[in-house]
Amino acid sequence: MLAKLLIQRTLRVPSSTGAAGDGTPVARQLDAALLDVGFSASRPLLDHIGTLAPAPAMDLAATVVSAVRELVGDHVRHNAYFIGFPDDVPDTIEFWTDRLRAAVLTGGGSATDAQLRDAVTRGGVNLLDLPAYGTYQHTYAELLAVHDELIGAAGDRVTVLRLGDTVDVEAERLYLALAGGATPLGEADLAFLGELAVACADGAQPAEVPVRENRAVLNGIRLVLGRSLIGVDTTTDVLRLACQVSGGDTSLVTPTRFRAFRRPERRVLLAALDTVVRANAHKLGDVARYAERWKRLAERLHPHEYDRWPHAQAVFAVARGERRVPNLAGRAEAAISAGAIGPAASVLSAAPGMLLRSADRLLRLASPSERSAVVDAVTGALGSASGRVLLSLREHVDNRLAPASARMYASRSRTAWVGSDVRPPLPPELVAELSSLLDAEIGARLPEPERPLLVDPEVLDVALPLSGKATESGFAVLPRGSRAPVSGELLRFFTYWRQTSRRTDYDLSMLLLDDEFHSAGQVSWTNYRHDGVVHSGDITDAKDGATEFIDVPLTAGGHYVVPQVNIYAGESFDEVAESMFGYQVRSRDQLGAPFDARTVRARSQMRGRGRVALPVVFARSEAGWQAVWLHLYLRGWPSFNRVEENTFSTADRVRALLERRYLTVAYLVDRWRARTEVSTWDGRLPDEPVTFVGIEAPEGLPDGSEAYTLDRLSELIPE
Repeated sequence: MLAKLLIQRTLRVPSSTGAAGDGTPVARQLDAALLDVGFSASRPLLDHIGTLAPAPAMDLAATVVSAVRELVGDHVRHNAYFIGFPDDVPDTIEFWTDRLRAAVLTGGGSATDAQLRDAVTRGGVNLLDLPAYGTYQHTYAELLAVHDELIGAAGDRVTVLRLGDTVDVEAERLYLALAGGATPLGEADLAFLGELAVACADGAQPAEVPVRENRAVLNGIRLVLGRSLIGVDTTTDVLRLACQVSGGDTSLVTPTRFRAFRRPERRVLLAALDTVVRANAHKLGDVARYAERWKRLAERLHPHEYDRWPHAQAVFAVARGERRVPNLAGRAEAAISAGAIGPAASVLSAAPGMLLRSADRLLRLASPSERSAVVDAVTGALGSASGRVLLSLREHVDNRLAPASARMYASRSRTAWVGSDVRPPLPPELVAELSSLLDAEIGARLPEPERPLLVDPEVLDVALPLSGKATESGFAVLPRGSRAPVSGELLRFFTYWRQTSRRTDYDLSMLLLDDEFHSAGQVSWTNYRHDGVVHSGDITDAKDGATEFIDVPLTAGGHYVVPQVNIYAGESFDEVAESMFGYQVRSRDQLGAPFDARTVRARSQMRGRGRVALPVVFARSEAGWQAVWLHLYLRGWPSFNRVEENTFSTADRVRALLERRYLTVAYLVDRWRARTEVSTWDGRLPDEPVTFVGIEAPEGLPDGSEAYTLDRLSELIPE
């Protein structure tokens, strides 16, 4: 299992330590099997398998194929309701009329129009319960039988898998990168970090774990294993740790039901609290923010039984309101309320990250005489804040020269809401000054390049991964705001879900928007066709899994194509056993089954808390079509969500995101240009070692080269 996860995360295959022998036939079989799902094994990988005995060679090959099929969604059977899709899909009204006739005359025959009108006017007809509606009327094998083999095209995807080191070495390398990374991880990567932490508990440990949620995961493993904790320097670190080992939310957005702790665990947690507060009593100021959770945790830790740790007992006294400790944010708010903006900035200078996150507000509220004091405070904080905070502020000020047409607020769970932007813009000279200061600080923190930089132009529009929480996991999934070119003639969206315990109906839909973000049509289970766009048919039960497709010719009308997945009934995205969204790109003359892994360009999980998923939008530009990643969820209704009812909320969010300027990899490359040679990858291999930055590294880079590909872009974020 660990080897499979490593392959999916890095596209590197851990080398086997199995017995030597002749695995050449297995290597040939693997190469053919990989090509069937759009992958290819590098020559060193095939050579390695060829040197193994047949049994370990077959084990490794089976792991590789299983990993990549799951990565692109080919591990399940993607059936379609209409067996001939995209051909032979009926007109929507004709289809419903046909189903209704079958319902009226259940004994056979053909109902007249008068009988249909009578059945409808009498009521009691549930269209979703009509005979043969919403369930497959053919097997997957029967679907394959009516479709020809896929006709290969030059544009079909081929993703290269490379040979790595042994599982232990690859696991340790990824563990150190994830644990010591500067950006928060998404749910899937946090879970994977936990597995790696167990496997690497006795190996090398990161010198620093800057992200506190990562720290909670590592310390949760260490607490259970009886190891010493690392990096605990606030009371909230201990609270996050207690949430982690209780299976709760380490981000502290939602409450956690704490488990019972063993006595040794209670001692470790209370001793950690005591050490933090004894070193700095001001750390008690953070307790009131999560007072109720501290009270619940006290019920499990019994701090009154441990008089040797009085500073830990003080934490719970603050939570119960028996002791008041003003915190930094409270003192700053008091100064702001009194109109003392300069002093407020001075107070926040003790927490550089908090000051920089508040910089816009302070600058807007400051009088002309106080503005220079705020700028001085911000300037003084730049050297102490994290690189991620600096980049976030740089992106923020880049969007503050004019009010946004709509201001979007996105939560950590990827739900979003839109409001009017009532903030006055910042003066251009102030934006220019802040941008220059930030550019200088960020550029100085970038690692000193040891080799020339070689950049794939396709990576330049990828948004910097400042937080993994804003991105779903999957294959070729880019951070929110990233743009990727879309070539070909036909887009095919697909969604797959498999319910856990109750009937669940997801509906793949598509909204067309014009250049003013007004509705230009939709395709869904209520409208199978529009302007050449075709729906594959509605599935309303997914006990054994279900798939829906939509075909979109790139000649279709509309300026923006917005696929969405609506929960009509049943389990949420977090409750189903499995759910995914993806898109394929095909030419018009390519036949084949509705799903073919070789044409999949991206596949993402759907694990948000809303009832409507908005994974990506496709935007038409002068240069062609682009996929712009959204990773958003609408709250929606508990049931019966439909595209017709969320047109305005979808359009608002799409517009807000598309009009926002995101910092991309191009920004970091520009900072590097002043310090090293930067060239553009044109398909030709360099003669000397380089540092390559791109979506996928080319084969044959000179020895000594280093590649920062999609799975490593977060490592470019300066500390």
